[in-house]
Amino acid sequence: MSRDLISAFKEYLTINKNLSKNSISAYINDIEQFYYSSKKNILNRDSSDVISFLSAFKNSRTLNRKLASVNAFYSFAKDLEFANVDINLPSAKIPQTLPHFLEHTTIMKATGDIDIKSWLDTRDRALILFLYATGVRVSEAINCEIDDIEDGWLRVRYAKGEKQRVVPIAKTAQLALTLYLNERDDNSSHIFINYKKRKLSRVSIFKITKKYLNVSPHVLRHSYATALIQGGADLRVVQELLGHSSLLTTQIYTHIQKPHLKETINRYHPLSD
Repeated sequence: MSRDLISAFKEYLTINKNLSKNSISAYINDIEQFYYSSKKNILNRDSSDVISFLSAFKNSRTLNRKLASVNAFYSFAKDLEFANVDINLPSAKIPQTLPHFLEHTTIMKATGDIDIKSWLDTRDRALILFLYATGVRVSEAINCEIDDIEDGWLRVRYAKGEKQRVVPIAKTAQLALTLYLNERDDNSSHIFINYKKRKLSRVSIFKITKKYLNVSPHVLRHSYATALIQGGADLRVVQELLGHSSLLTTQIYTHIQKPHLKETINRYHPLSD
């Protein structure tokens, strides 16, 4: 029954919750790990068993992810009346870490310094500006197709959790993309391809951003969000553009918003004189 329930839980995450394959895999791996952590039937375990399991993990983020998986599993089991155990332990407090981002001038200087000798160089420049101008995830960027761009808008079809969104592309990035696409001589439908004219891989994108900016491509996503917040964008708008399902995820950028708001008050409020 326990193994069957884990399989049913996986089906629930796939169909009812519509989670991405990576998220489902993470949930199931956590539950499998918890399942083998004790000889006691998983349906007969209680909070002390969960705490014993979690005590092996020192990293707060890892601990909270596994706790979330366990809580979700028992909530699912209780709803189906397979278990009467009410396990819903609170998350551990995680020290606030600020996302690493690059200043606008740093990104523009790096892309401006790219020595254009072939269409691959125009691709590298277009890719960096594309990531910075749209804030898309790497997994989304590698699957974007040429037809996904229309009138300066990008349709992100391969989003996390299989959700779709539409984001505008800044003009500088549009120009770089046009230059790059005009120099290509192939029939690939994907925007970013390698020298073999095949879809660019996640590893290749990492190597490109590392080469020119010495950062991972995800830093450009943080840089995109930071630039929007510093420019005065509403947090909910940023949430929509980034494709976050919850505003709580986007709130990691509030550390940027606070000093910006203080500067605005000091500049415009009559009592700040």
